[in-house]
Formats: sequence, structure tokens, C-alpha cells
Amino acid sequence: MSEDLLRVSDLRVSFRVGGLSARLAGRATEIEAVSGVSFTLQRGSTFALVGESGSGKTTLARTLNGLQPVRAGTILFEGQELQGLSNAALKPVRRRMPMMFQDPVGSLSPRLSVRSLLSEPFVIHGLSDRDLSAEVTRLLALVGLPRDFADRYPHQLSGGQARRVGVARAIALDPVLVVADEPTAGLDVSVQGEVLNLLNDLRDRMGLSMLIITHNLHVVRQIADRMAVMYLGRFVEQGETEAIFRAPHHPYTAALLSANPEPDPDRVHQRITLPADVPSLLARPSGCEFHTRCPQAQRRCAVDVPAPVAVGNSRLTCHFPLNT
Repeated sequence: MSEDLLRVSDLRVSFRVGGLSARLAGRATEIEAVSGVSFTLQRGSTFALVGESGSGKTTLARTLNGLQPVRAGTILFEGQELQGLSNAALKPVRRRMPMMFQDPVGSLSPRLSVRSLLSEPFVIHGLSDRDLSAEVTRLLALVGLPRDFADRYPHQLSGGQARRVGVARAIALDPVLVVADEPTAGLDVSVQGEVLNLLNDLRDRMGLSMLIITHNLHVVRQIADRMAVMYLGRFVEQGETEAIFRAPHHPYTAALLSANPEPDPDRVHQRITLPADVPSLLARPSGCEFHTRCPQAQRRCAVDVPAPVAVGNSRLTCHFPLNT
């Protein structure tokens, strides 16, 4: 049986909105950006978070890495509770669970060479006694870049090359879990495939686990064992990736998948178009929060909050699941 590496239970993350004057006057408002999220990630597996912009995916990932405080819930990583830890106590955790940020080039300091960028994790974590030149060469080889790239700067790299450097930084200290925020963002389709193949290869070679944050469903199907679909900070469907792709049960999941069709001459594809406006977190809809955009919505959906239910291998919140 696989071991749970990361276990998240009823996680809640809030932000206070409003300027200083609003806070002094007591008019500041709190919004819940992540609301009651629970999932587990097993060693050697990949879990994907999917949803539109503003769904809470990146906030959730930053919270796991200690970059955003937790309001409620628990995060267990390798059996250790992370919430409430100081920055000093989180430092060894971040060594084991590094985060790759979205912009391939922008996430790299323009003032540092690739050599310095790849040496930096060792220096930050007090490992500068290692042969850093040998470590840089090793890391470049792992991500498929020539050793002379060590002397280049970020502006001299293509998007794909910059992403490979970002991957190399993330795996520098032999982590157990890599959190990757939109790992293929801004890359050509062919380069996206190369990056995903690299991540899959490193996962197999190094025994890595991965948490992928993306809106690109093709990425999810190529790399993730399990996935969760987020809407307004909540999971609306969660389960095995292939099962969800074959038969999505939540109308929101079905709409997202319809916008990223797989080429199949034997299937008639029908695009599900949703109203463009995602509700504000300041004014969450009543009942099922997706009902204002859902093509399947009925009167009950606007009134009753759906309880989580299991349908096949998936778990979802919907009064009228699809494909049942």
C-alpha cells in the first residue's frame, strides 16, 4: 500500500480586504479563498489542482509551502503538522517540498547566472561546503541542458530553457515533493510536451511526488494520477484522472473538459459554454455556488448546499451529478 506523503484536512485560508481606513473603521471584510479543502497525496504520485483563474489553486499551493497562513484545518507533511511553524522551522520543510513558480523567466533573478541560480539552494540551506561546480553540472545534465549553460543569464534563455533551469533549482536538494504552479505556462505546445516528459522522467528516476497547479487539462491527463477541480476555493470534484476524463460527474468539470477536447474522430464533441463572470468571493451565491453558471441548475440548486457524495471513484458536491 502506498504511503500518504501529504494529508490536508478541512483547510481554510482567509484574506482581509479593504484599506487601512476601512480596517480602522471596522469595515474591513474577510473572504475565504480556500474553503474546507481535503485531500491526500501518496509518495511517488502526482496530484493536480484544476480550475479557472481565481479558483484558489495558487493560494492553496502557497499555503502548503508556508507562504500563506492557515486559518483552520490541518496540513500533515511526512507526518509533521505544518500549520503554526515558524519560518525557521519551515526551512527544512521547504527543502523537502520546494515550489516552482509560474513565470519561467520572471521567476529567475536577472542578475544571477545559471551557475549562481543553481548554487543558491545549497547556500541558502547551509550546504555550500559541497562541490558546487559539480552540483551545477549534475543538475544541468538532469534537466537536459549543456554544461556551458552555467554561464548564461536568464535573458539569454528561451522559455523552455528557463523552465528547465527552474526544474533544476527545484530538484537541487533531492526533495520528496515538488509543487509546480503552471509548469507549462507561456510555452509553445511542443515545448510543453518536452517539459512534461522531463517532469515525468524525473518523477520516475528520483521517486518524486508532484503537486501540479494548472488550468491546462491536457497537462493534467499527461502527468497526474489524481486530480481535484476547484471553484471559488472549494473542491467540486476529486478522483482518479482517467476516470474523471472519461466520465466527469460535476457540470463544472464537464465544462472545463469540453473546452480542451481530445482529438477523437469517433466522438461528437460539444462545447459547453459558461457565462463569463465568475462570482466574487465577497458575494458567494447561495446554495450550490456554481448554480449561477450551471447549465444543469434546478430550483433546489439555488437554495440547498450540496453535501459531498461519492459517485464511482470520484467525490463531488452536486445535487444532480452527470454520467450516473
